[in-house]
Amino acid sequence: MTQLPAAQTSAADHPKALYGGSGTRRVTVRDLGAAKERGEKWPMLTAYDAMTASVFDEAGIPVLLVGDSMGNCHLGYDTTVPVTLDHMAMLSAAVVRGTRRALIVADLTFGSYQEGPVQALRSATRLVKEAGVGAVKLEGGKRSLAQTEALVEAGIPVMAHMGLTPQSVHTLGYRVQGRGDEAAHRLVQDAKAAQDAGAFALVLELVPSEVAAEITRALEIPVIGIGAGPDTDAQVLVWTDMAGMTGGKVPRFTKQYADLRRTLGDAAKAYAQDVVGGEFPAEEHTFH
Repeated sequence: MTQLPAAQTSAADHPKALYGGSGTRRVTVRDLGAAKERGEKWPMLTAYDAMTASVFDEAGIPVLLVGDSMGNCHLGYDTTVPVTLDHMAMLSAAVVRGTRRALIVADLTFGSYQEGPVQALRSATRLVKEAGVGAVKLEGGKRSLAQTEALVEAGIPVMAHMGLTPQSVHTLGYRVQGRGDEAAHRLVQDAKAAQDAGAFALVLELVPSEVAAEITRALEIPVIGIGAGPDTDAQVLVWTDMAGMTGGKVPRFTKQYADLRRTLGDAAKAYAQDVVGGEFPAEEHTFH
């Protein structure tokens, strides 16, 4: 049997490991930084409601993102653009209430921070105060640095998001970002600038694996990949993709670990057949 290097075995077995550790308090941004120093890889998932969030929290997922992906997979929109700060505040609060340990990160929605640092601080403060999230995420590289600096100075942890930024879908489309020497160099520089501005972590979406690996090595903060290859510090997936709830075609970078769409559909059909056939409710479900 092949033995893993000591550094790999000790990271996962560490008592303070983000996934599988013995801690019960809320995960903090400092814990994520410590995990990077240990060389520990960790998982992140999206969540949009208290019940689903509680399942992931009980499963030990250390970071949950209340993503504006709720627009696509929860609210029925074609893109993330229509999602409002009101949507985000309400669903983030539900996720916080449904969890005990996970760090909850909420997206700043399109139109809630692009005007500048003052608007960004107002929006982020609302999510921290009303919803109780532990951090916020915003898209963009250099164009969002002033917002990042303002939030960090105010004591609000910021997760940056680069590569494919879904709020810019009308400009970028859904395609891999950072291909070619010039584009890759620009992405590396943007990532370093976000770190210098105070971001505690960085999401890289739909980026060539080699570029993501270079950025991960270059940064002191954790890098979280989604369609960015295996060499980032962490991975994130939209939970409905991961669990097979999404209908139709799913992104290439998604791995489905269940077929909940089929399972839930089968349960609904079985219930309907029992009702139509007079088998439900039975005597054990009936009061007298």
